[in-house]
Amino acid sequence: MGFSIEGKTAIVTGAANGVGLAIARHFVDKGANVMLADMDEPRLHKECGKTDDDGNMRYFAGDLRERLTMANLLSATLDAFDRVDVLINGSRQMLPSDPLDIEDDTVPQLLEQNLMTSLRMSQLVAKRMIKQAKDQTEGQVGSIINLSSIAARRTHPELLGYSVSCAALDQMTRSMAVALAPERIRVNAVAFGSVMSASLKDTLKEHTSYRSDIEDHTPLGRIAAPRDLAETVQFLSCDGAGFVTGQILTVDGGRTLLDPVAAPAH
Repeated sequence: MGFSIEGKTAIVTGAANGVGLAIARHFVDKGANVMLADMDEPRLHKECGKTDDDGNMRYFAGDLRERLTMANLLSATLDAFDRVDVLINGSRQMLPSDPLDIEDDTVPQLLEQNLMTSLRMSQLVAKRMIKQAKDQTEGQVGSIINLSSIAARRTHPELLGYSVSCAALDQMTRSMAVALAPERIRVNAVAFGSVMSASLKDTLKEHTSYRSDIEDHTPLGRIAAPRDLAETVQFLSCDGAGFVTGQILTVDGGRTLLDPVAAPAH
């Protein structure tokens, strides 16, 4: 089986920057056909440049909270590559919450963005995977990977909405894994902590003490590189992980093994 993803077709949402972009680039480098999706069209165009109709990378811009946009994304992927084998739900948002403010609407907002978008996209793509594999009698039919966070298991009141949405996403992952197992579609999630993305780099410039805080609370003693996440997602996408489903794979350098009360929020 091996760990190659060459020739597979993947949709990566939230792909205009950060972890989503790193995963998309990694998949392209490994020979997969990749559709990058995000609502930030200028950033997508900047990162992807002029795509070649014969190449293995395309991009699609739109608000994936809209069902029609999701359908158009799938159609664009099929027009470009004829099929879809992997869905990476990386469209996510983090906003601060005030747990005592009754007017604070971040919980429903983040549930819609981080949970419902991933659920609806998974349902849509799973139906396509089942349809395209109707004559396939063995082997995996598809892989769905949700990008989650260790915030789902930690208690930071100022991240109430984000934590709740990630916890819900983890449970959705398990439920969908059981529901889609008879169709030979695997569903997993990757829960990560701090990743050295462009936004975190900016934060560390403004708050220089944060780096040592994070590293001191991480047994492996460093902040994750985007490649750490990309390679984990590659593993979950490949045939070599064909018996792995319903798992929340934590990639945090051991951070959640330490006392969460003493650990920083960032």
